[in-house]
This record gives sequence, structure tokens and C-alpha cells, in this order.
Amino acid sequence: MTDKTTFETRQASDGQHHLHPFTDYQELCEQGTRLISHAEGCYIHDEQHGKLLDGMSGLWCCNLGYTQPTIVEAVTRQLNTLPYYNNFFQCSNAPATELADRLAAMAPKHINNVFFTNSGSEGNDTILRIVNRYWDLKEQPLKRYVISRNNAYHGSTIAAASLGGMSFMHKQFHTLDNIEHIDQPYWFDEGGDLSPEEFGLKAAQSLETKILELGEENVAAFIAEPIQGAGGVIIAPDSYWPEMKRILNKYDILFISDEVIFGFGRSGKMFGFQHYDMQPDMINFAKAVSNGFQPIGGVMVADKITDVIKSKGGEFGHGFTYSGHPAACAAALATLDIIRDEGIVERVANDIGPYFKQQLETLSDHELVGEVRSLGMVAAIELVADKASRTRFAEDKGAGSLCRDASIEHGLVMRATGDTMIIAPPLIMSKDQVNELIEKSRKALDDTAAALGVR
Repeated sequence: MTDKTTFETRQASDGQHHLHPFTDYQELCEQGTRLISHAEGCYIHDEQHGKLLDGMSGLWCCNLGYTQPTIVEAVTRQLNTLPYYNNFFQCSNAPATELADRLAAMAPKHINNVFFTNSGSEGNDTILRIVNRYWDLKEQPLKRYVISRNNAYHGSTIAAASLGGMSFMHKQFHTLDNIEHIDQPYWFDEGGDLSPEEFGLKAAQSLETKILELGEENVAAFIAEPIQGAGGVIIAPDSYWPEMKRILNKYDILFISDEVIFGFGRSGKMFGFQHYDMQPDMINFAKAVSNGFQPIGGVMVADKITDVIKSKGGEFGHGFTYSGHPAACAAALATLDIIRDEGIVERVANDIGPYFKQQLETLSDHELVGEVRSLGMVAAIELVADKASRTRFAEDKGAGSLCRDASIEHGLVMRATGDTMIIAPPLIMSKDQVNELIEKSRKALDDTAAALGVR
């Protein structure tokens, strides 16, 4: 840990000059910044709190942990060879070309093209551009509406945040007027007296209702994460996705699977949509593709779309300075090598994922826990005042924030979305580290119960 004087100097400087994302600046000034100094394996080091087990893989991205020298070596080699050149105007580079080939081979057979971005937010901006271009070239220019879900998160740019369904974000800017939102499949919070199966059908059918309300001729696309990650790790009831598939097959609209969180193995399959037998027309990816070591993302695009924009489109007026950056692509290639060579996806599906689920379920007996749900290496713990009725604590109690802060004190990073605790640890986590995570989670829950006066 850093000595107190140095830490306080850095903390003060950060508070004075650094505008952080998703931060209450008044709260930051009052409480101070948490400074992360270094990391290894599944652990980060906080200059104030010391060693912490990272239960969030950075920000859902360091799926292979923080010690991956082959990725560092790949980036270093590339920086010594071609540190940068743009991919505009018919230019490319070897890592970008190879990565596009690798991703096309990993995608479903009907998807064979990739547009590179630097983040998931830019990916969703790109998707909106491709959607508009496609329908224009198909001579169906009225198709402008894109449907998303309430409480969805699809990024932070104006376009991506408009696609998202988080009301607190929408209050801070003027959203795009061609984005519509439908029900989310969040049975625990919104299911009432319906069974999960009944509620799943009801939530899915809100898509068909919205399409008919807007007119099929005016609807361009529907976008969804296979699991709503930042919204609270919302795993839809079993009845939901089959009904969504029926609806999407019935109407002439595009389906976009946002795989920024769930792509590359977190769920126990390479992509989350594969759990539900869905066939997306576009796949947005980022985060884990480079293990967080370099900023890179992209959009995988179905042949039915690229056949149109390649043959009829002329110049596509869209792109980013760092699209297909050679060093970022080198990081992604090295990451994909590790995922393949070490059988990471299979390990999540058959070994560490089932163990993680089994151990998480031991927390269900805690008096604060209304539900534990998980898939692969992602989970949510619902905090409640009453288990039977799924009644929440009063908002001013701040149960989620209390639990998040308590977990830090016990050496664990968890995230709070309202009163839902989210866990998404590195996929390389050992069973001993899973046990450590569960032990520290229980201690945090105990402290939270004490702070709320429950015990």
C-alpha cells in the first residue's frame, strides 16, 4: 500500500482535475477516489484497502484476469512493427485482416463480415448507421424505429444511451426520437403474482404489441442483450426467448444481439444468444475480446445485410480513427488464442461455472437474499426486506450501496445496481477463489444486515 501522504496527494489531485464516468462528483469530493495501483491474476490492489478479489473482471472485460504476458508481448511486438495506421480509404493491416477472419469463423455461418470500433457504445452507433443504410438501399426508408427494452444498457454515447432504457440517463439529455422501449423480462422485480413462465410470455409479447402499434413498415430493428447485464443480470424466464424468436421470425425487422458483456465465454458459450437458439442479424462485441488490455470492439454483420451494402451502397460514410487499430487487434488475436488453447468456454460450461452456481446458491439462506440467479460466470443477488413478498428496502436505506461498501472492506469487489448485487468474476478463477468470493460475500451481507437493523 502507498504511504499516507502520497496517497492523499494523488487523491486530492484526482478529485480536482479528473472527471470520472458514472460518478456523483459531489460524493467523489466528499469521499475521495479509490486509486488502483496494480493487479495480478484475479486480484487488484487498492492503495487504501489493499488486495481485493475482483468480482467484476474490471468492468466485465478482464475475463482472463490481469496476468497474461502473451497478450502484452503481442501488443509490444505490434507497436515495434506498425504502431498505427488507419483503415480508411481501402487501407488495412495484417492484425485487422486476421482478426476479421478469426471472428467470421467464430460467428454463425450466415455472418461473415466485421466492422471494427473502439467500444460497445461505438458499436451500437455503428449498428444504427448500418440499419439505416440497409433499409434505405432496400428502398424501405420508412423503416426507422428501433425497439429496445426498459432498463437495458447499450452504452453511453447519445445514440447508444438512447437505445438503452435507463430512465436516469434519459433525464440528462435529449434522446433520439426513433427509439422505442418495451417491457424487460425481470420477473423478480416486476412479475407480481404471475409465474415466471406466464410473465416471460407477457414480456415477450410486448414486442409484438409495439411492432403493431408502430406499424411493421416503420420498424427497422430490435436490439437486446441475451441477459441484461448492467440492468441487474436479468435472466429471462424460459418462456421468453422462444416467444421472441416466434415474433422476430414473423415480422420483417432486424435482430441485434448486444454481446458486449456476454461474448467470448462468460455464459458458458462463445456468445450469449447461443443459449436461446437465436439468429441475430448483427452482433455487437467489445470488452473481453482483448481481455480489456486494449480498447477494441466491433459489429459482426450478416450476409443478407453486407450483400446489399456492398453491391448497392457506394461509399459508407462512417468510421473511427482507431477502427482496426493494429495493436488493439493484436491484443484481441492473442486473447482469442488463449480462449481457444486453454478451453476457457468449455471450462465455464462444465467446470468452474457449475461450481460457481452451486456455491452461490448457499447464500440463499441469508435473511437479506430474495433470489440468487446465475449463468456461467455471472450472477445477481437480490437484497430484500421480506423474502416471501419480494419486498425491497426503502430507497433511502441504500441497501445495495451498504453491501457494496461492506464487500470492499472485506476484500471483494461487487457491484450494486439498486439493491441487486452483481458478480462477474474472471473466467480463470479457481475453485478456492470461488470459495473466497462466497465467504467474503456472506460477510458483506452480514454487515449489511447489521447496518439495516435486521440483526
